[in-house]
Amino acid sequence: MNKAFVKESDQDDEDPVPEGQRLPAGTKNYITVQGYQRLRAELAHLMTEERPAVVQIVSWAASNGDRSENGDYLYGKKRLREIDRRMRFLTKRLEIAEVVDPASQPNKDQVFFGATVHYVDSAGEEHTVTIVGVDEAEPLLGKISWISPVARALTKAREGDTVTLRTPAGLDELDILSVSYPS
Repeated sequence: MNKAFVKESDQDDEDPVPEGQRLPAGTKNYITVQGYQRLRAELAHLMTEERPAVVQIVSWAASNGDRSENGDYLYGKKRLREIDRRMRFLTKRLEIAEVVDPASQPNKDQVFFGATVHYVDSAGEEHTVTIVGVDEAEPLLGKISWISPVARALTKAREGDTVTLRTPAGLDELDILSVSYPS
C-alpha cells in the first residue's frame, strides 16, 4: 500500500501537555505580562521563521525523488509535525491566558500571584521564589508555578508569618522573611 494513504501514527494528532504544565480543571491559565509576551514571541517565531524554513527543506527533499529513504524528507516531515503540535499548544494556551500584572497588586504585603518571596525552611535553608504561571515555571531558577505545593502554602501569607508545607517527607514549616512585587 502506498505510504501516502497510511496514517503514520495515532499520536501525531494528540497534543500531550507535559506533567508540570497541566492546569487543574476549572482554573484559569494565569500568566505574567512577560510570560505572555514570551509565548507570543515563540509562536510568531515558529510561524514566520522556523516552519517556513522546514517547509522549504521538505519541498526540496521531496523534489529529489524517492521519499522512502530520503532522510531530509523524513526528518523534515517529523519536524513539521513537532512544530505544528507546539503551535497548536501555544495557540490554545494564549487563548485561555489570563494576563496578570504583578506590579498592579494592591496588597503588596501579602503573597499572591507574581510575588517574590524570600523564606527559610525548618532546616534553616533560605530560598527565594517568584510565583508565576504554569507555562513560565522554571523551578531551578526560582520561578514556581502558582499551583505548586510551595506556592499554595505561601499564598495569602504575609512577611513574618509561618506557613505549613505538606511534602512527601512530612510537614515543613516555612518562615516568610520578605514579600516583594516588581515595580
